[in-house]
Amino acid sequence: MKPELAPQVAGSLTDSRRKFLEKTGLSMTLSLFGMSFFTACSSTDDADPTTPPVGGGGGNGISVSGNTTTIDLNIQQGLQTAGNWLLITNTRTLVANVNGSFVALTSVCTHSGCFDSWTFGNNRFTCRCHGSVFDPSGQVLQGPANAPLQQFTTQVSGTSLIITR
Repeated sequence: MKPELAPQVAGSLTDSRRKFLEKTGLSMTLSLFGMSFFTACSSTDDADPTTPPVGGGGGNGISVSGNTTTIDLNIQQGLQTAGNWLLITNTRTLVANVNGSFVALTSVCTHSGCFDSWTFGNNRFTCRCHGSVFDPSGQVLQGPANAPLQQFTTQVSGTSLIITR
């Protein structure tokens, strides 16, 4: 009975050592080159590489109450121009003015869950984590994502943009 256990224990120790060495090697490599070395770049040449104004609450004209996000378009004036957009990190929401109409999508990429690294250009959202590209309705234009982003309802009331999740 003991001889049968010995190979299993030795095998599990070897597996544990292998996993430890793999993790250690990855950590050392990341330390040496930095995380940005391994971040894939978008293959979309026409995406706007600039980061949008990021909202979160209060003085920036963005307020959140339950499932409703309200954007004061007098404060977030840039959003009034077609092609401009916002990433609201605390609600994980992308908002864009697409040819005069507002769209709102989840900013949680369906490929790997990244939520705070996006670009928008030529009416396309690009997740900068791995290069997935989505149209304004959230449909996948280019993988690796293979599921659409969730779209939220938008409504303009006076000078407020109301997003309902």
